[in-house]
Amino acid sequence: MPTYEYLCNKCGRFEELQSMSEEPLKTCPTCGGPVKRLISSNVNIIFKGSGFYTTDHRSKEYKESMKADTEGGSSSSLKETAASSHDS
Repeated sequence: MPTYEYLCNKCGRFEELQSMSEEPLKTCPTCGGPVKRLISSNVNIIFKGSGFYTTDHRSKEYKESMKADTEGGSSSSLKETAASSHDS
């Protein structure tokens, strides 16, 4: 559940843990005065685990294989295929 930030004219700022489907608070839980929901900048994202992206922490064999593919004949074979399709 997200934490929403509110501003009360009497009490100041406070945070409230609410479901996304709940309506915003209209009154302060402390003093009962009117409140306004703020756009909060406290976004906490936690990435757990080893290697979030598929390119992170690849094995040495994989990196060598990809390097060989990009440097090797795969690019020239693509050029030959493209050239032969234009000749037809």
